[in-house]
Amino acid sequence: MTLLRAETIVKRYGATEALKGVDFDVHAGAVNVLIGENGAGKSTLMKILAGVETPTSGRLLLDGKAVRIGSVKDAAAHGISIVHQELNLCPNLSVSENIFLGRQNAGLIDRRSERAETAALMKRLEQDIDPDTLVGDLRIGQQQIVEIARALSDKARVLILDEPTSALSPTEVEVLFRIIRDLKSVGTGIVYISHRLEELLRIGDHITILRDGSWQATAPVAEVSMPWIVRHMLGHDGQAAVATSRDTTAATVLSVRDLRLTRPDGGYSLDHVDLDIKAGEIVGIYGLLGAGRSELLESLVGACPARGTVRLDGKDLAGLNVSARVERGLCLVPEDRKAEGLFPNLSVGGNLGLSSLVKFSRLGLISETAAGRAIAAMIGLMGVKTASPDLSIGALSGGNQQKVVIGRCLMPGPRVLLIDEPGRGVDIGARHDIFARMRTLAEGGMSVVFTTSDMAEAQTGADRVLVMARGRITADLSPSEATEAALIAAANGVPESEMSPA
Repeated sequence: MTLLRAETIVKRYGATEALKGVDFDVHAGAVNVLIGENGAGKSTLMKILAGVETPTSGRLLLDGKAVRIGSVKDAAAHGISIVHQELNLCPNLSVSENIFLGRQNAGLIDRRSERAETAALMKRLEQDIDPDTLVGDLRIGQQQIVEIARALSDKARVLILDEPTSALSPTEVEVLFRIIRDLKSVGTGIVYISHRLEELLRIGDHITILRDGSWQATAPVAEVSMPWIVRHMLGHDGQAAVATSRDTTAATVLSVRDLRLTRPDGGYSLDHVDLDIKAGEIVGIYGLLGAGRSELLESLVGACPARGTVRLDGKDLAGLNVSARVERGLCLVPEDRKAEGLFPNLSVGGNLGLSSLVKFSRLGLISETAAGRAIAAMIGLMGVKTASPDLSIGALSGGNQQKVVIGRCLMPGPRVLLIDEPGRGVDIGARHDIFARMRTLAEGGMSVVFTTSDMAEAQTGADRVLVMARGRITADLSPSEATEAALIAAANGVPESEMSPA
């Protein structure tokens, strides 16, 4: 049964047509998958369903009757709730305050009841998160859990999940899938957006594909295959960059010894880590949520107060802050591009050029000509799809925003580029572009280190895969050694033999 239908939806922003007469059905008691490249129109369509945007033309039908959804409150009144891809939380408020924000009745707020319901939601999601914890003190994966909990608390008839697993560990994904199955059993219509295609085939019931703002195909998931999905998404059979083993005799560019980062409870977020990165090498760091991957990269650039030795081209970086390490040739693309990587009030060019102002300055004056040339070159190098460098960064899709953040880190000409989860919230086409660019950079002599919770990214994107668990490096694998069994075993800190069936 069709619960919600979007019919011939058109959305224009000036001369840009983001949606071109799109039809989309949400079936009750089913997972309705919506996929497409970044910029295909998925998020625009979801914003229309959730009342964030209104269509230029077309209509929405709920239970077969035309409805007008002109605001988020209208959507909520009709039983439609959304978990956005970009987290929409207040870091200065507690977990329970975020979950119930804007939903309290006039008069006294029953904090005790809110905390009790939050605790129940955390238990349902199998998370040990205190309702009174400030959201700003949580890591991004835990914040994603809070977003999901907030949507669950609405008890919606239609639940839109936009990249819900992008920052979740495999264990947390399994919990979410169990909850989705529970919601299906009571007739909830789930709209599910993700760039992890294997995940979509596993959890989905119906699939709709958009490309360039237009409907491309709809089918039951049981009748589709991976090649079918990729072909309709891209219009071709796009292949990812494949890793090849690099020259093991190359010079060591980055050397780390005995790196330690202590947690408040006295344990280690980084537990005596040693590693060496060679020139022109792409190293993938795989691990589950909380393994210490992000803490490692943040410590290398001086953003975390870790102890130990970090040497770049043989020179000790002790005592240098983040900006000084960037000048030396070490730059980090953060995991959360919205909160830590982008400057929303600046243009595409402004975001790209921000890390290189000194490079374009003379006697305190910035050469706009030189900066403009460099920014235009970087837009071309990274394949950023933008009408102009003067366009607002917020007008770009998530994949193009990620390319801009990476491009800004490349502007100063780093020796080692660190990228935390390059594929998070990025479609298959943009991910291909990013990993292909990483390969080109490595072939030019730059070293690239990236973290990932996606096994396929680790297996195909790296020349060498390091696996982390509980703050330690538990495996150092070549591409041929980085099998699923080996990665799972090392990420859980157990021998591979224990992961095999008896």
